[in-house]
Amino acid sequence: MKKLSFTALALISASQVHAGTTEVTFGTNWLAQAEHGGFYQAAADGTYEACGLKVSILPGGPQVNNRALLLAGKIDYHMGGDLLQAFNAVKEGIPVVSVAAIFQKHPQVIVTHPGQAESFEDLKKLELLIGDNGYQSFYQWMIAAYGFTAEQRQPYTFNPAPFLADTGKAMQGYLSSEPYLVAKEGGFEPDVFLIADAGYSTYATTIETMAPTIASKPDEVTCFVEGSIKGWYNYLYGDNAAANAQIMSDNPEMTQDKIDFAIAKMKDNGIVISGAAETKGIGLIEEQKVSDFYNKMVEAGVIEAGLDYQAAFTTEFVGKGVGLDLLQ
Repeated sequence: MKKLSFTALALISASQVHAGTTEVTFGTNWLAQAEHGGFYQAAADGTYEACGLKVSILPGGPQVNNRALLLAGKIDYHMGGDLLQAFNAVKEGIPVVSVAAIFQKHPQVIVTHPGQAESFEDLKKLELLIGDNGYQSFYQWMIAAYGFTAEQRQPYTFNPAPFLADTGKAMQGYLSSEPYLVAKEGGFEPDVFLIADAGYSTYATTIETMAPTIASKPDEVTCFVEGSIKGWYNYLYGDNAAANAQIMSDNPEMTQDKIDFAIAKMKDNGIVISGAAETKGIGLIEEQKVSDFYNKMVEAGVIEAGLDYQAAFTTEFVGKGVGLDLLQ
């Protein structure tokens, strides 16, 4: 099998490399990590090539805006964050469409010192360290749905020191990041509350492309989506050594123990496979769930009512049980 190139310089749109093979670039939204593993897997083990694509992965990062490259036609596919981004694109008249949702649950969490909260609602008795983006999005839902207050929120600067020093504080986090950091720096296992399990029902880690791509290249989109789905099954339940090697090559700060921690958390919490995706397959998007989240965001004042939110996604390429045979 020909070794794939993951060079960040591969900013070319889909073009014929040789007969039957099309070269495309997929831009992620952050530095390479286990949460991108299925895409790396499909590129490393030949799954994309099997249906006619040679995929280059372009990592994101704090100074990289791969979504802008998608809009400019410089890359072909992009890893979206969650449905809020998709809704905002509709509001701005940008024809970006989510064609798959790898994460059935958003991995946003609230972490506490052990024993400080018995339930998600019990977090209301604590001071919460929440960043500005979180305050404008999921925290507004927490206020509307559970009665949290603006007053109990303090700005989170992505420095865990204030949390570690005060048992009366809780802190926002990413399932595979802050809990790992607290265990390493604080020397204790924090209690972790996944906001998805409390009702924050957005999909996350979506696959985005432009509406004209869907209209003109449906077979290519099908290949990329279904190849990615198979890659995720193989990454989570197969031999992922080659994918992990490339992840650590693209992100030198990534280590095997961090990868192992993240994979375990994704599995244990049903981030990739849970709910209807257990029978319909990874990548599932269902209109009912999108509608539910949209209505919650309208109620919380995050998104305006009357938006044509259905333009933000399509169910055409998912929900067909692709890859279920790969489960071990």
